[in-house]
Amino acid sequence: MATPARALTNPSHPSTNLSLLTCITSLLQTLDPQNPNPSNLSSAPLNQFSPHLNPSLVIQVIKSQPNPYHALFFFKWSSNPDPNPNNYSHTHNCYLAITELLLSHSLFSTASSLLQESNRLYDFMLGRFITTHGRRGDIRAAIDWFYKAKSIENGRCLFSYNAILGVLVRANRMNLAKAIYDQIVKEAQVNPNVWACTIMIRGFCKRGEIENAKKVFDEMTCEPNLITYNTMIHGFCLKGDFDSARRVFGQMRESEHCLPDTVTYTTLIDGYCKKGELKEAMECMKEMGKQGCEPNLFTYNALIHGFCLSGHVSEAKRMLTRMRLNGVKDNIATHTAILKGLCIVGKADEAVKHLQDIVNLGMKPDVEAYGVVFNEYCKMRKPDGAMSILREMRMRGLKPSVSSFNRLLKVLVENGDLERAIILLNKMNQMGCSPNFFSYNTVICSLCNLRGRMGEVEEFVGDMLWNGHKLDTVLYSCVIMGYCEDGNVNMAIQAFCGALDNNHIISLESFSILVKELCAKGMVLEAERIFEDMCNRCTVVDVDSYRSVLGKWVLDISSDPSSNGQVIKMNRMES
Repeated sequence: MATPARALTNPSHPSTNLSLLTCITSLLQTLDPQNPNPSNLSSAPLNQFSPHLNPSLVIQVIKSQPNPYHALFFFKWSSNPDPNPNNYSHTHNCYLAITELLLSHSLFSTASSLLQESNRLYDFMLGRFITTHGRRGDIRAAIDWFYKAKSIENGRCLFSYNAILGVLVRANRMNLAKAIYDQIVKEAQVNPNVWACTIMIRGFCKRGEIENAKKVFDEMTCEPNLITYNTMIHGFCLKGDFDSARRVFGQMRESEHCLPDTVTYTTLIDGYCKKGELKEAMECMKEMGKQGCEPNLFTYNALIHGFCLSGHVSEAKRMLTRMRLNGVKDNIATHTAILKGLCIVGKADEAVKHLQDIVNLGMKPDVEAYGVVFNEYCKMRKPDGAMSILREMRMRGLKPSVSSFNRLLKVLVENGDLERAIILLNKMNQMGCSPNFFSYNTVICSLCNLRGRMGEVEEFVGDMLWNGHKLDTVLYSCVIMGYCEDGNVNMAIQAFCGALDNNHIISLESFSILVKELCAKGMVLEAERIFEDMCNRCTVVDVDSYRSVLGKWVLDISSDPSSNGQVIKMNRMES
């Protein structure tokens, strides 16, 4: 049983609430209520704690309960304790704490009933219902609660308006968000506050609709705050409209309430760097210092990234030194930018050394950092280097992406090292990455070009289908040409029929090779039949070209003395 509350004799001691919390939690676990209104439980054991009730303790108890029914049972008791020597009553924050806990466990009706019973189902709380449904991706329920809030508050529900706008913007439902925003303005029950306007500006900027964002900004009836200005500047920078960004920056500096901060300057610096305007970025950095704004990690990273993308790696390294001297710790993003810069200027070996230096510094390069060096090796057609990067990534518990494997497979094949490509494809699953269509396609098409390798092709095709990948037109065409190269027309016809079954028309080149091989083996009627079958079962866009190819090979065979005078009825084929 928990220590009795009377044993806690010093309410002002910092450990008192913690001890009370432990005692109350232990008691609640003993009582173990399992529904919102347990009729078989008495709250009398909790009465020993009534002299110690205060809002801080109540909120702590609520937030500490993993079981929401335990928290609710305690909340209901403490709302009307008997005895109540200190005249305790719940504050707004107490109701907010229990509401948040119930909503986090999807107990929407329980939370709603509790607030209704206490006459606290008002705008602010209704906004929490809307936001919670939005976070769970249930946009319809969020909208339903919004209209419920409008009904309860007779349209005067600014918190609920802001909540639904936030939900819709996060879900990229800007058309609906705009409709509701316009409704707020039209109904004039409440004026959109700075948060409503900022939410809309952020949503429009996110979609690149800078004119709509500017319209909301220009028509604001309230003073923009720091976040509003920064959002608007960011939107203009994303569009590359630095004149407008600077204009908003000027308005901001003239404002009495919110001067530019580190985020403002960093946004401008990042925009200039991405546009390659490094001189302007550095001027902005100087101005930032004059205004007493300290650059942070993002500021330095933006500049380092800008220098590296422009090939000024030495400048980037000097900025890294300056960053460290100013007490700002570099991160993996800093060094990933430097790796990119070294690769851009063709210093792949130095990039490899820098990557090793990162590891030696105790940092843990991520997939992107390794990917920079890996991609450079592939670009230089150095598969051994790329393979070593893959092995190191695996050793450090990182999973290379399937696109990395595909890039390496392509390099191996183009270098004429098909055997290593086959080994790599077979090992992909062991290396933590499942091959996709492009992995198989690279190897299969290459095998099809070699005589006597169609048995391996069949195995890979089987694996490919087993793993849920289907052949496309190009791959069917490669397989058919491969069988023809091996002189296996029966399998070529089978593959051709498989293509038709999946509504694929093989390439004109592969059709020509197949018809040529059939005619060479005296299977002219079979060649005619597959053409007719193709025309009957699929829509052939360039049917005349395919008919012309068929006619060419059939006529060549009919005029060949070795065909034993076989006569072809071309009029039937052309009809």
